[in-house]
Amino acid sequence: MEKNKQDIVAVVDQGESLGIVEPWRIAGDSRFREPLNDLAVRLAQKSAGFRQGLPQKIVSILASLVRGMNCYYSNLIEGHDTHPVDIERALNDDFSSNSSMRDLQLEAKAHIEVQRWIDNGGLQQPVTSVASLLEIHHRFCLLLPDDLLWAQSPQSDTPVRVVPGSLREHDVQVGRHIPISAGAVPRFLERFADTYSHIGQAEMIVCVAAAHHRLLWIHPFLDANGRVARLMSHTMLLQTLDTGSIWSVSRGLARNEQQYKSLLANCDQPRRNELDGRGNLSEEALVEFTRFFLETCLDQVAFMESLMQPDKLTSRILSWASESVRRGHLPKKSGRLLEAILFRGGELNRGEIPEILDVGTRQSRRVVSALIKEEVLVATSSRAPLILNFPARLAGLWMPGLFPEK
Repeated sequence: MEKNKQDIVAVVDQGESLGIVEPWRIAGDSRFREPLNDLAVRLAQKSAGFRQGLPQKIVSILASLVRGMNCYYSNLIEGHDTHPVDIERALNDDFSSNSSMRDLQLEAKAHIEVQRWIDNGGLQQPVTSVASLLEIHHRFCLLLPDDLLWAQSPQSDTPVRVVPGSLREHDVQVGRHIPISAGAVPRFLERFADTYSHIGQAEMIVCVAAAHHRLLWIHPFLDANGRVARLMSHTMLLQTLDTGSIWSVSRGLARNEQQYKSLLANCDQPRRNELDGRGNLSEEALVEFTRFFLETCLDQVAFMESLMQPDKLTSRILSWASESVRRGHLPKKSGRLLEAILFRGGELNRGEIPEILDVGTRQSRRVVSALIKEEVLVATSSRAPLILNFPARLAGLWMPGLFPEK
């Protein structure tokens, strides 16, 4: 099958009414809103409490690890299993000799690069704007290997190349769902942006799930719609709740993948009866998905909060250090240094180390060198402060349950 041939199909707008996707969001006076509002308030309080309970340095350290976790689970939903250890290797340009595995590592690296850009404030417009969605898709697909930039044409057996940042020019079918015609996509995306780009923070929390489904319903791109939708949802939560990127809804969605996909599919259903809202699509189904989404967020905040309890986290890290010293993998007093860094919120000036360890400069350098080699400490230079790191390969010991063992 040749990949240099593409279908030449006119992009036609079949004139679908914007009303066929109503309700775009759950109305404020809906009989279903009160329980959802309560969930949104709980999520805002829980997320804020978690972040405020952590030192700022730990927040940035943890965000880096969670970025890899978010990438892992988002790709897993797409059927691409690239373990965070392999993702971490890819970030260090250590790629597998197996071409398929290397492609998946590059895909994971692309996802993380885009999320890092988002987390660092790269978006200049609301994430639900057309320009932002196109840019997310462009940045992600631009970093993909060529073999992952081809999709099957629904009109023939000829594969079609995915153009980064470009809306689809083909009509498609996704499972049982037949999205709108390719030519209608720009109209629907403009309505999507108008709906979700200019609402208050409290309303935004409730609307994240609706925006997530409605974007997938439109299916604006030939491929990577799921990744873009989850990155969009991540960004909406990041900006609305100021999450610090230290928890990931994708982990919860992947761990309940069957329910996630089932509830998403239910949102495609037409209005069931006179009590099921006033739009063309089922409001009850959208409410069920929204409830699931918000409860999943709450569950993931609680999970990460349990892992980061200072006493328990310190105990797990020091237990690993003690065992590593016993096995001869680390020099003595390595645990004392890690304990001091944890006590100081994840960062320590090098000048303090000899006094903390009660050893000379040479021995303190030996301890530091060993911990840097194990990647549990990092520094921007030989004189810069030491910063705690959470390497993916130790997550099973330091943060059990974060992702599967490798």
